[in-house]
Amino acid sequence: MLKTMSFQGFPHQQPAPGAPDLPGSPQKLPFTSEAESEASMSEASSEDLVPPLEAEEAPDRGEEEAAKKKKKKKKKSKGLASMFSVFTKGRRKKGQPSSAETEGGSESQSRPAGRLPTVEELKADLERGRLEAAGPLLALERELQAATAAGGLSEEELLRRQSKVEALYVLLRDRVLGLLRRPLEAAPERLRQALAVLAEQEREDRAAAAAAAAAAAGPGPSALAATRPRRWLQLWRRGVAQAAEERLGQRPAAGAEGRTEVERAFLHMGRTMKQDLEAVVERLKPLFPAEFAVVAAYAESYHEHFATQLADLAQFELSERDTYVLLLWVQNLYPNDIINSPKLAGELQGVRLGSLLPPKQIRLLEATFLSNEVTSVKELMARALELESQRWTQDVAPQRLDGRCHSELAIDIIQIISQGQAKAESITLDLGSQIKHRLLVELAAFLKSYQRAFDEFLERCKQLGNYRAIVIANINNCLSFRMFVDQKWQIPQDLRSHLLSPLNELKSHGVDTLLQNLFGVLKPLFKRFTQTRWAAPAETLEEIISAVGERLPEFSELQDCFREELMGVVHLHLVREYIIRLSKRCLVLKTAEQQQRLAGHILANAELIQRFCTQNGSPATWLHRALPMLAEIIRLQDPSAIKIEVATYATWYPDFRSVSYFCGLTCSGAPGERRMPPRSGAVQTSTSFTAPRGLSRASCLLLLLLTSPGLGAGPWAAGTGPALACLPLPWRGAVGTRGGHA
Repeated sequence: MLKTMSFQGFPHQQPAPGAPDLPGSPQKLPFTSEAESEASMSEASSEDLVPPLEAEEAPDRGEEEAAKKKKKKKKKSKGLASMFSVFTKGRRKKGQPSSAETEGGSESQSRPAGRLPTVEELKADLERGRLEAAGPLLALERELQAATAAGGLSEEELLRRQSKVEALYVLLRDRVLGLLRRPLEAAPERLRQALAVLAEQEREDRAAAAAAAAAAAGPGPSALAATRPRRWLQLWRRGVAQAAEERLGQRPAAGAEGRTEVERAFLHMGRTMKQDLEAVVERLKPLFPAEFAVVAAYAESYHEHFATQLADLAQFELSERDTYVLLLWVQNLYPNDIINSPKLAGELQGVRLGSLLPPKQIRLLEATFLSNEVTSVKELMARALELESQRWTQDVAPQRLDGRCHSELAIDIIQIISQGQAKAESITLDLGSQIKHRLLVELAAFLKSYQRAFDEFLERCKQLGNYRAIVIANINNCLSFRMFVDQKWQIPQDLRSHLLSPLNELKSHGVDTLLQNLFGVLKPLFKRFTQTRWAAPAETLEEIISAVGERLPEFSELQDCFREELMGVVHLHLVREYIIRLSKRCLVLKTAEQQQRLAGHILANAELIQRFCTQNGSPATWLHRALPMLAEIIRLQDPSAIKIEVATYATWYPDFRSVSYFCGLTCSGAPGERRMPPRSGAVQTSTSFTAPRGLSRASCLLLLLLTSPGLGAGPWAAGTGPALACLPLPWRGAVGTRGGHA
């Protein structure tokens, strides 16, 4: 979006022609018209405005000198004509004299030196566009003022002569402002002449204002009508404002498909303003006097019209896209790409243009944008999940990417959220920060919806042919979401855990589903331990390990991290089922040799399970000591040592809640005899991937019971007391450190 809004390279649009060579012919300014000027000048002879002495002078001052001047002016005119052709590219502009017309003023050039031209001569010069007539016209005005001050002429005569002077000024004003209205189409020398006339008129306005202030305390009012200040500079600035309105108000060219009318209008105004101001800086500023502040005049006029257009547009109910585009221009593109562009930043630094819209209106538009964008993100994510769920139920096989099952859902959701964040940040970074928290809330809600939809699929679609592949693809999605949250947002750990908890549930349910068949195959194999009374535990365990190894390729399409976690679940299952089988049926160990033999079997089996699971990527290193510690408890003969090892075991593995039962019921009957009574029900364990932390309350209770005076050495040593009751461990809560002793 931002690239299409930039001002560099629009193949579908041509630059606005002649920027800021303002369209239309020079307009007449609201004073006396040329027809009225001609009528006024025809009421008296040309000698009416010429002083008597000068009118009687003979035109015989050096014809040779006049010829030299004529030759010099002819050369100069040809030079201006060639320079003019560079800017106009051979086109003759309406209202501008040709070189022939400039040279054709034979009457004024053959005029005797020292004599002011007549009204007809000045009128002819001005109609030909000769701005040199401004000097003699100013002299006539001053002579009229001197005649008024000297007296001797009637008031009617003075007013009649003044009307002729003002009629000539109307012609001069139209010529000067006409050139300044299209400044880039005028030759530089003629533009300088027009600017010199305008500057001179401004000085005369200031002088007349000072004289009027001084005369206010003097005699009565003058017979002449007050004609100054003429305020041509204000008229020029008004023309600049009118030109800006015409330039920016032009109908934008047909743009690329997909852009709204508002977008095309903004793009046209932005490009036109930037191009025109750059032309003013490069071509007009060197020619204009500094006091005219030409860059500021154009910038303020363009800015005012741009702001007016935006303010009018903001009054209407805008679409979501137009609201975004409006804010984008007001807060980003206009101040950064136009006002602070490389060519304009230095020139506009001292010009206080301000914002295109008032702050209150901007805040209202930003609130509307945030609401629209969050709603749009929410709807798009819901639609993406709906389409993905339909593909599940239609048994569409997921894609394969680098040998992994792949789903586009995570990519779609990440793009939707990223685009919403980027749109807000493209306006202002502060707006991007505001929308970030709202998007996090919507992402958390989406992940919960995602988990519910996945659980429904797990329950209802087990018969589909691509069922397992779809489950694997959704488990792999969790990695993309997790990486996106970690890289995109730096959020506290507790908030991150809350945000990702639905993904953890989804992953856990998916892994359980994938392993359900495998664990079903292993169940009858584990039963052989008790069916054979542990006669050949090594062969049975090898068969179990072989069965697991044969099924592992089924999980090769999982991402590596999830395949390792799945192997950790398998590792936990093997250890847990092994312990369950140890306590499943009554096992009597009458001699220490039998105890040592069973302990040896357990150690050998523990080493085999650990080696197999570690080689296949299990991260559950916390399980490595579970079976060896159990073997050590069986091997021990000293009751005190047994108590300590039981407490240690409960510290390390509080989730194995039947371990205390197994370890506590090892002394019953005759001395040296260990009896392991059966226990109904499965061992309650957690399928968490993380190792247990610290000592549980139940473990502390077990230790207290084992070390109490009534349960000390008596039952263990004599074997005459009742067997120790089952000690369930229903509570969790760390009161020590993992691996520590009670």
